[in-house]
Amino acid sequence: MRVVVKVGSSTLTHPNTGLLNIRRMESLCRVLSDIKNEGNELILVSSGAIAMGMGKLGLKDKPDTLPGKQAVASIGQCELMYTYDKLFSEYNHTVGQVLLTKEDIEQRKENCINTIEKLLKYSCIPIINENDTISTSEIEIGDNDTLGAVVSKSLNANLYIILSDINGLYTSDPSKEKNAKLIQVVDTIDDSILKLAGDSSSKVGTGGMITKLQAAQIVTKANCDMVIANGKNPDILYDIMENQFIGTLFKKEVKE
Repeated sequence: MRVVVKVGSSTLTHPNTGLLNIRRMESLCRVLSDIKNEGNELILVSSGAIAMGMGKLGLKDKPDTLPGKQAVASIGQCELMYTYDKLFSEYNHTVGQVLLTKEDIEQRKENCINTIEKLLKYSCIPIINENDTISTSEIEIGDNDTLGAVVSKSLNANLYIILSDINGLYTSDPSKEKNAKLIQVVDTIDDSILKLAGDSSSKVGTGGMITKLQAAQIVTKANCDMVIANGKNPDILYDIMENQFIGTLFKKEVKE
C-alpha cells in the first residue's frame, strides 16, 4: 500500500513554546518506520519549519513580513530535517528532502513525480514540505493539507492520513458546543459537510478544517481514501492502517 502521511506543526511542537516535542516526534518516526517495515510505501508531508524556526529564535509569534517568515522557515527547515534524519536512521531508514512550490507542481510535475518515485524505489522515505524560503504566494497559505492531497493524487496513493490537533470532523465546533459529535465516516463531501468547516485554531499552524475538506475532495476523486486523526499519540497510525474507525474517514468516490 502507498500511504501519504501529513503531520501538522501543532503535532510536532509544544504549544506553549513552539519548540520540538521530542517524545512525540520520536514516537512518530518509530511508528512510521514500523509501518514501512510491513511493506508499505511511505511518503511524509511535514509542516513545522516555521514553528521550529520560531522556537529556535525564541519567537512567540510568527513574523508579520514575508522575508521574516522565509528567514524563520530557513532556520527551522534545517533542524526539522536533521531531526528526521537522525530519528529514522535509528530504524535503518533513509530519508530524502523534497521542497516544493506551486510552480513546481504545476509546471514541473513530471520531474517532481519522477524524483519521488525514484526515492521510493531506493526504499527511502521522501519528506515533503512547501519551499517556504523562496515561495512568494504559497507561504501566505501554508497549506500542507492541500500539498499532501496533490502529492497523494499525483503518486496514486491508496491512503492519505492527516495528523492534526483535532480528532476529526465534528457536527459542530467541539470547543463551543458540548453536544458536538465526531463524524466517523463521510461518504460524500457535499455542501452540508463543507459548512461544518471552521477557522484555523493553531498559532503555529496555518490550515483549518476547510483546507482538510478541500484536500479530501481532491483525493477522494482520485481513488484515494483520507483520514483525519489526532496526532497526539502517533500509535493511532496502527489503528488506521488496520481499518479501525479512528478519527474521520473520507471514502474514495466509487466510479461507475
